[in-house]
Amino acid sequence: MNNTSVKSPIEPKVGCIARAMEIVGNKWTALILRDLFSGPKRFGELEKSVGSINPRTLSQRLDDLENHGIVTRQSFAEVPPRIEYRLTDKGKDLLPILRQMAAWGTKYYDSNC
Repeated sequence: MNNTSVKSPIEPKVGCIARAMEIVGNKWTALILRDLFSGPKRFGELEKSVGSINPRTLSQRLDDLENHGIVTRQSFAEVPPRIEYRLTDKGKDLLPILRQMAAWGTKYYDSNC
């Protein structure tokens, strides 16, 4: 029997959660998404707001999110060049998940949040 056709109490087919985690489960990704929910951000703004992320890692995460249709990258013909990242509708659909993560963190680790 194909394992992906089995139903579970949480996901319609086993593997849906694993697929979502491949996209948003990388370290830093949830924090990048958190910061983009307030509106478009430039690379430097994300670098500061996310925390001690390596610029190369931030660039890789943004590229991955763009490749999956979760963020868009817009270039402006200015000097110096300006690039902004913003969430797509697909990316905005992750808001309830991040809110639940924040609620869970508040419930169990409030003194550290």
